[in-house]
Amino acid sequence: MWQNAPLFPTAASELARHVDYLFFFALFFSIFFSLLIAGLLLVFGSKYRRKGPDEVGVAIDDHAPISKTLEMTWSAIPFALLLVMFGWGTWLFFHQMRPPADAVEYWVTGKQWMWKMQHPDGTREINELHVPLGRSVKLTMISEDVIHDFFVPAFRIHVDVLPSRYTTYWFKADKLGTYHLFCGQYCGVEHARMVGRVVVMEPQAYEQWLAGVRPGRGPIRTGEELFVANACNTCHRPDSSARAPILNALFGKSVALADGKTVVADEQYLRESILNPASRVVSGYQPVMPTFRGTVSEEELLQLIAYIKSLKLPGAEAAPAAK
Repeated sequence: MWQNAPLFPTAASELARHVDYLFFFALFFSIFFSLLIAGLLLVFGSKYRRKGPDEVGVAIDDHAPISKTLEMTWSAIPFALLLVMFGWGTWLFFHQMRPPADAVEYWVTGKQWMWKMQHPDGTREINELHVPLGRSVKLTMISEDVIHDFFVPAFRIHVDVLPSRYTTYWFKADKLGTYHLFCGQYCGVEHARMVGRVVVMEPQAYEQWLAGVRPGRGPIRTGEELFVANACNTCHRPDSSARAPILNALFGKSVALADGKTVVADEQYLRESILNPASRVVSGYQPVMPTFRGTVSEEELLQLIAYIKSLKLPGAEAAPAAK
């Protein structure tokens, strides 16, 4: 009965239910107080209306104890409810913006007018994303041109995908099925056709699907090939002859810059260092690295970053790579 009602859309992820609980909590109290106030206006307007020309209203003593109690009561109750909604919404925001440690990373690139997806093993899709049931999926997203918006109503995902900046989001699908994927931001004349679908499968069926699809090379392996093809290995060497910063075990560490500032080597820092290396020169090195803007695509940047993230210190056990 309620499946097609606008207030009860399909909820196919753990996050979707948390969003719905908060929404209905706010909706219930909004309706309750709207009806309460409207009802009191009608009752008081009828009961205390002027019934004759000689009736004169009696002034209320603002300093009377009952008056102060009423004012404090009708101020404290809405304030308390707003604090509850604020705290609940803050918790939900941080929960949805922080992927769990066991989340598996998928890459999404928006382009007029399509969605390009890449699985951890290198399998690629266009306007489709197959994911296993019950697995935390981290999406690392970027746009090649204008602002897009990755919008999956069933997962309550509605997040901007920006050019020149990585956006991360995560979800855990807990209901089998096929769900609509839209671009929720007007992005050009073909915006309405920038649609796709997310297919949630049983884990075993997902593995069988992957086996039946001709896989591409994993992002780490492809990134390594790009690293060598662009001669990055001639300067970023893990030894004393390096003319550029050593990249092994760099990801997530603090980096001291020539201007005295310190930054964290995250995805955004690595991307900017590849496209605009002179903007953040590492302390102790010269700005000799050329820019690769226009040389590598956004997908290739994601692959290069995946390779750099996989690099370990010499002698350390390498992280398992999707080949």
